[in-house]
Parts: sequence; C-alpha cells; structure tokens
Amino acid sequence: MNNEKPAILGFHYKVVVTQRFFDAQAIEHLRQHGCEVVIAELRQGQADADLSEPQLRALLDEADGWIVGHASVTASLLESLPRLKVIARRGVGYERVDTAAVKAAGKVATIAIGGNDASVADHTVALMLAVCRQLKQCQSGLAADDWTIPLGSDLYRKTVGVIGLGRIGQGVLRRLAGFDVKPLVCTPHPDATHANGIAPDCFVDLETLLRESDFVSLHAPLNPATNGLIDEHALKLMKPSAVLINTARGGLVRDAQLLRALQENQLAGAGLDVFESESDPALSRVTQQLIKLPNVVATPHVGASTVEGLSRTNLIAAQCVVAVLEGRSPPRHCVIADGRPTTDVEENL
Repeated sequence: MNNEKPAILGFHYKVVVTQRFFDAQAIEHLRQHGCEVVIAELRQGQADADLSEPQLRALLDEADGWIVGHASVTASLLESLPRLKVIARRGVGYERVDTAAVKAAGKVATIAIGGNDASVADHTVALMLAVCRQLKQCQSGLAADDWTIPLGSDLYRKTVGVIGLGRIGQGVLRRLAGFDVKPLVCTPHPDATHANGIAPDCFVDLETLLRESDFVSLHAPLNPATNGLIDEHALKLMKPSAVLINTARGGLVRDAQLLRALQENQLAGAGLDVFESESDPALSRVTQQLIKLPNVVATPHVGASTVEGLSRTNLIAAQCVVAVLEGRSPPRHCVIADGRPTTDVEENL
C-alpha cells in the first residue's frame, strides 16, 4: 500500500502535536523542513492521556509524525495508522509506549533526552525546601490571617539519599552541593563514569539509604524492577523525621501506603509531583487525601514544565521527527525503538 501523499502548499509531511505549550521555535523548525503542523485542540485541563484510542486515531489518521505527551502508544493504535512513521515523546519517560509494537510496525519512537533535566532538578530542590520550611502551612495560615510561626527544619548539612543517578539525579546533587549535604546514592551503575565526582563511600544499597537519609529523592525510571519500590516495608525503614520527594514517576511509590505512613507520623512529610492515580484513576481518592495533608507539598506533574524546559524538549522532539521523516536517524540516545528495515543511515540533526 502506498501511503505517500503529494505536498500541499509546500508541505511534504503532516505532524500532529497532542501536547500543550508547543512553542513557535519548534513549529518553525518543522515547517522549515516541509512539515504541516497540526496542534490538537484539548479542553482546559485535558491531556492527551485523556483521549480515547478512537479519538487519537481520528487525530492521527493522516499524520506522518506524532509529538506525544502521556498518551498510550499501543499496538492496536499503531496498526490503525499505516502512514505514521515516527512517534516523538516530549519527555523522557516511556512506560506508556509499547516499544515492541513500534518495532513490529516498522516505526520509530524517540524521547527528548537532555531537554528537561535542569527543570526537574530545580523543582526537586524546591519541593525539599517547601516541605522542610513548611511553606504550605505558612501560606494557608497567612491566608486565614493567622501569623503563627511554624517551626521548620534545615536542608543544610542533611543527609540526602538519591535513588537513581541519571541526568536529573546528578543535577539534584550538583544543586545540593551548595547546601553542604551528605549525599547517599543507590544506583545499579555505581561506576567511575557514572559517579560524576561522588565519593565511592556515598554509594550504598537501598536499605542503607532509606535508614540513614533525612531526605529521600526518587529519580529512577519506572519499570518492573522499580514499580512499587517505595512500599510499606521501605517506608518503615525511613526515619520519622525524614521527607520523601518524588518527581520521577507515580508508580515508584505505593501512594496508599505513603498516605498511611504520613497519617501515622512515620514520616515528617513528602513533596510529590507525580502520583499513582495518573495511570490508575481508581487511586484518585488517595491522591486527594495526600494533597490535603498539611505536611505534603503537591504539584500536578509540573517538574519539567518551565518555558525554558519545554522549549528545549519541544525542539528535540521536532528534530527527531524531522530526522526520521527525512530518512536519517535521530541521536542514538533519543531512540527507544526503531523498526525500520535499514537503520544504517546518517545520524545528524
């Protein structure tokens, strides 16, 4: 079946974007390379993950490229879109992308490595400070004309455990160096190239990290090995004065068990940008209960959502799309699945 179509008004390809905040620079990059850009119209508060498969199919029916946020990329969806050649995630997590199905369908899937690392690292430190300085209580008190002074605690010279030492984890530790913290790191790759100047004795097993840390910050990918990593057992290992920070993926933490630990004063607090209910709506009530706790500072998965961070990831996604549509390969570190018959092509953006 021939899925090629003639150029319309100078455009050779159609690229559909199902994410908000897709900026002019990325759009211009696509247009300069012959791409018609279609931005999906989403309702206020709606994300592409809320779209049904028939809705996605209707949007993508004639698309050559798809720049996606959190929608599920399934085998059945891909089978219904023979024209589609490339799926580019504007982000780095890809647990909702069926990479085996992408390969089987002869398509390419990419992620935007390196675009939002700094933004998420900044947000992680912001949550640490917000929890330990009780900013939520301060704000709500002042709003009620209550000038009682909550007694916070320092981040300065505390022990901070980082689980996962990818780009974001490394960025968090660089930022925390100014607070003179003692770092502890749990990572499956504690080798010299990955250590980034961290002393060898800072690399510990998970149980040691949980027992000794004043702050535990999650930066691991979500996969079968890490799903539910922070469960009831892990939470009981932590200090009652400790704070849990999750800016990675909701599935890393069993939120109902975290809620119970906070309600029973097993932990001092939590800073949460992600929740299990993002992938399991049945847990929405747990999320709401967590958000209402005075010692929880919660944000709606905004760690990567800065003007600068989204501009970087938008452009990386656009560059990856263009590379595939022009018969080239995106940077190897951005490719999560490549099902093209021949991938021995130029790697150059």
